[in-house]
Amino acid sequence: MVYAAKTAKLAFIVNVVIDQDKNIIECFSGDVEKAHSKGCEFVTNLSKIDSNKADIVVSTNGGYPLDQNVYQAVKGMTAAEATCKDNGVIIMIAACNDGHGGQSFYDNIANSKSPKDVLDKVRKVPRSETVPDQWEFQILARILAKHTVIMVTDQGDPNMIKNMHMKHAYNFKEALDMAFKIKGEEAKVVVIPDGVSVIVK
Repeated sequence: MVYAAKTAKLAFIVNVVIDQDKNIIECFSGDVEKAHSKGCEFVTNLSKIDSNKADIVVSTNGGYPLDQNVYQAVKGMTAAEATCKDNGVIIMIAACNDGHGGQSFYDNIANSKSPKDVLDKVRKVPRSETVPDQWEFQILARILAKHTVIMVTDQGDPNMIKNMHMKHAYNFKEALDMAFKIKGEEAKVVVIPDGVSVIVK
């Protein structure tokens, strides 16, 4: 980001930090590098949580508009990924009322035999030839290669979810029952109420 800003000869920035109610709680302005660095430090201190590894991790994107499709939901999954034990279960609660969120994103996941297949293909793509949404489907494939993901939505198409190598549940109870069947009744569960608002360390 700093490289791009300097290349564009950006002379001044104004960045704000918002809370869960979308109120501005802090502002960082001035020199591109210094203001950005101070802002990152503030957000890290505000949002950092320790990783508490669990067999089953529940996450959300904090509601609309960030839970409107699978593409957006991946962001909340990354916090769960950092907290989930290997071969664990991630329960992602997101409306997905807008579907998958991008045709290239969907096609690259759904048209692959497995998440590992997606990652193998991505590794062969030269830097200068990346495809639209590659970074997002690459992150989803990375998560799916390590964990079972159960997408909880009563508005998204169950077949679309399943085509993307995830399991589908209409409600949280159904998803939790599925997760306990996979990991056992004694499985440890961690809940991250808003996966896009935390930095898991």
